[in-house]
Amino acid sequence: QVQLVESGGGLVQAGDSLRLSCAASGRTLTTNAMGWFRQAPGKGREFVATISRSGGSIYYADSVKGRFTISRDNAKNTVYLQMNSLKPEDTAVYYCAAGLAATPQIMAITTNWGQGTQVTVSS
Repeated sequence: QVQLVESGGGLVQAGDSLRLSCAASGRTLTTNAMGWFRQAPGKGREFVATISRSGGSIYYADSVKGRFTISRDNAKNTVYLQMNSLKPEDTAVYYCAAGLAATPQIMAITTNWGQGTQVTVSS
């Protein structure tokens, strides 16, 4: 019942930065936590980062810790993913999610997903 729309993807070179946005609409009062997952070609969906409603709980995948930062602006019903020092292995479709809790295993089973935005990092 929550609609999620991602934006900000694109084609960049290794070492560049990119900022993804995810705008939520609809029944936003049901959105307790939000996060980002990604899926590379031929690979399964992978957890990236999650954040609770008030930002009190944040989780990062080891592969992005220190490079990516998740944040949210509840007045805009928007979550962001700032991606720095991008690597070719970051190439994937990035999906926004909204769920009951920020813990990755709980967020992973949500039914609220955006359509994804493509991030391509060249070497």
